[in-house]
Amino acid sequence: MKFLNAAASLMALASSAFGASLQQVTNFGKNPTSIQMFIYVPAKLAANPAIIVALHPCGGSAQQWYSGTRLPSYADSNGFIVIYPQTTKYSNCWDVNNAGSLTHGGSGDALGIISMVNYTLDKYSGDRAKVYVMGASSGAMMTNVMVGSYPDVFEAGAAYSGVAFACFAGSTSPPTPMGANQSCAQGLQHTPEQWAAFVHNAYPGYTGKRPRMQVIHGMADALVRPQCGYEQLKQWSAVLGLTNTKNVTGSSVPEGAQYTQINYGDGSQLVGYFGQGVGHFAPPNESVMLKFFGLL
Repeated sequence: MKFLNAAASLMALASSAFGASLQQVTNFGKNPTSIQMFIYVPAKLAANPAIIVALHPCGGSAQQWYSGTRLPSYADSNGFIVIYPQTTKYSNCWDVNNAGSLTHGGSGDALGIISMVNYTLDKYSGDRAKVYVMGASSGAMMTNVMVGSYPDVFEAGAAYSGVAFACFAGSTSPPTPMGANQSCAQGLQHTPEQWAAFVHNAYPGYTGKRPRMQVIHGMADALVRPQCGYEQLKQWSAVLGLTNTKNVTGSSVPEGAQYTQINYGDGSQLVGYFGQGVGHFAPPNESVMLKFFGLL
């Protein structure tokens, strides 16, 4: 047993010495809310690498989210970079309610995250056409904020158990599980056109390409109700000008047989997955997400 423990320790030391690890970055640019930046750069980096921003859930941290998905392993084999922002405010929940984050070129957590992206693109000669964002729970809410406020930066997003862009807009209480304003997380509804207007008003006059979106939600989610997933699909279908074309349930669904896949258009720009018996939050399926992003 002592031999096995010693061997495991040596392997851990070797990994630390010769492999990549999560590193903190300071002085990365404008950062009005003093969020923190951590980054994972694989040992074998692709030329002009893609970049994924991975946003932790409420109560989480960069380290927790780094360990919480298999993205670092995929980064090792595919050569992309993962940025792990971290907030320490509002019970470590993201700023998804303030006007600064909901406005292109505004302020808030969103501007700090954009600074992280620009820093990484410049330092590692990243591919500006291959910048993506994903997150769970509060991180999924912030994923919607990022693709809504900065469509010119992100190619695609994946939101696991989040809410629509601007769903919490104007709330005076922090968007936390214990916050006073729960109307959004309980399934606040608008028409597709009303939801789309929030996105368009975040960046008036923008006529460029809009990010593709993948929405994943559990049908047994009692904290962020399933209706929140459907509201996201309503929003992005209107923004992207797509209609629901096909629903598939069963073994052919890549997220798993318990999921229903909801395709808009051909499914390459907008797709939803809703899992029977899946609670809060829907676990990320990295291979499905990365294929949607175009990185696998």
